[in-house]
Amino acid sequence: MKKIVAGIIADVDAGKTTLSEALLYKSGSLKKLGRVDHGNAHLDTNDLEKKRGITIFSHQTKLIYQDLQLSLVDTPGHLDFISQTEAVLPVVDYIILTIAANQPLSSHTKTLWRLLQKYRVPTFIFINKIDLAHHTQTEILNNLQAELSASCTLLTDDESIALNDERLLTQYLENSVLTTDEIAEAIRIRRIYPVLFGSALKLTGVEELLANLASLMQPRPATEELSYHIFKISHDDKNERLTWLRLLGGQLATKELLGSEKIQQIRSYDGDKFELVSQAGQGEIFVLTGLTKTYPGQVFGPGLSPITHEIQPILSYGVADTGGDLHTCLQALKILEDEDPLLKVTWNRTLDEISVQVMGEIQIEILTEILKERFNLGVSFAKGKILYKETITQAIEGVGHYEPLRHYAEAHIYLEPSQNDGQVSYDNCCHPETLTTNFQSQIITALQAKEHLGVLAGYPLGNVKLTLVGGRSHPKHTEGGDFRQATWRAVRQGLMRLKEAGACQILEPWYRFEIHVTEEFVGRVMTDIGQLGGKLDYDGSGSLTGIAPVRTMRTYPATLRAFSHGSGQIDLAYAGYYPCDAQDEVIATADYEPVNDLDNTPQSVFCAHGAGYTVPWQEVNKLMHLPFYVQ
Repeated sequence: MKKIVAGIIADVDAGKTTLSEALLYKSGSLKKLGRVDHGNAHLDTNDLEKKRGITIFSHQTKLIYQDLQLSLVDTPGHLDFISQTEAVLPVVDYIILTIAANQPLSSHTKTLWRLLQKYRVPTFIFINKIDLAHHTQTEILNNLQAELSASCTLLTDDESIALNDERLLTQYLENSVLTTDEIAEAIRIRRIYPVLFGSALKLTGVEELLANLASLMQPRPATEELSYHIFKISHDDKNERLTWLRLLGGQLATKELLGSEKIQQIRSYDGDKFELVSQAGQGEIFVLTGLTKTYPGQVFGPGLSPITHEIQPILSYGVADTGGDLHTCLQALKILEDEDPLLKVTWNRTLDEISVQVMGEIQIEILTEILKERFNLGVSFAKGKILYKETITQAIEGVGHYEPLRHYAEAHIYLEPSQNDGQVSYDNCCHPETLTTNFQSQIITALQAKEHLGVLAGYPLGNVKLTLVGGRSHPKHTEGGDFRQATWRAVRQGLMRLKEAGACQILEPWYRFEIHVTEEFVGRVMTDIGQLGGKLDYDGSGSLTGIAPVRTMRTYPATLRAFSHGSGQIDLAYAGYYPCDAQDEVIATADYEPVNDLDNTPQSVFCAHGAGYTVPWQEVNKLMHLPFYVQ
């Protein structure tokens, strides 16, 4: 049997979970067909999923069809839970992208397509609900080719397939036909994206899809060296911590060490049921217990790099009521953050305030219900705020010095602007003769261990690259935490100097939107988008697309519904972080004093006459023990 791991992704209500059920049923893995709206879908195992009728968490199931053993990972379709979907993409061999035939191609589907391009995942496209379609299959295919890729192709048309690849075209011109192996290879290397049509609810086209998956999917080459990718952390009903990983090479066994921790159990899941196995073989998804230090995106093995998520939270909600005990609430939220790092829980110790970063209001509703059901906490959240970020427009070398009595460390960190979709990246160009590799490692770890805040309004840094360029230790007095202190202070000192130079900037998240209205409302929408600070394109057919700030666009769906009397449709998707036009207002509202933020101080500590003393950030350059590395 060839072992394949495939994910199934879609916009909400496209019928993704229904298709998963249909694939299981047609392969014989399910004797009875479940339905999402009936709350008995095989893959919606969580009570909240059954109650809401949506997929909230990724779930795995298995099926066998002909010579194919398929591990199928069903993912959430709602924008608020897209981080769960993105986490799956790097570990699968193929994706089945499900699109509803009775709806316009949504912005969310286009976002998913961009993620598929980023992670270079071979993709099958299943056009679902074809029985409800308003357009012909030819029209739908033409739209896919225009909106997604010209390589979206019917498998029944060898000539169209061949036109996407020069080698295939040569084969077709010589033989007038393409072999299954040639088509399979074209799919694997993403020369073509096969398109199939059907209705999952009515089981139409499902067996044809299965047959094509069985004949055209190719397994990854086998490797003996241990390599794996961890994509999910969860907890079972006994609160056992579960580490979900795709084993890409080698083998793992119970009681074996993974890093510094011992594997207690290896589980193979199918829906909410699992079986214990003594050994995990490559190519499949397994769940390990007994591990506490693993995290989503963690990788091990040759050629693998840590994953940086493209999708980032755009809203911040403060906890209004902790349900009685702040510490218990914080502890519960930290467990949920362990499961989903993009949740990002922060605690302001000075104000005793907890806040969480999320994608949207549905996610906060689900979070509230999870805290009640799993932790028996009646937590409530304040009104959500836009999650701004801060960046820099010039480069600078920041210096941090930490030298209280019998401690010593100096770190030099180069800060520079980068285009990284609101995230921070890290690099190291320090020579081993300048600083030992051990201390260099401590500095890089310190950089990555902290969410660095900007100095304008105290929002997280984004679109910034932090590079270790130099530093100094003491042969006797440097201890483990000294470089952590020096490193953090170096970043803040650089930011304060940039603020003084007017080289700091507020970023804000933007939505990508697609609006469909009748002709009578087009002018109103175009005026509105302009007033909201957005940018749009109009194709002349009642479809308006573009981008606009989340700050101004959050409430526009309600406005659109009101003036169009419910006929207008709007689709919003995350578009990225852009400079904020309301920077002065954001800074004034935050009323942030960076020097008073004791957890993120820009000051350094020097030593004189046997005692440490604090030096303001402005004077560090005069007293630092090393020259600047970057001139």
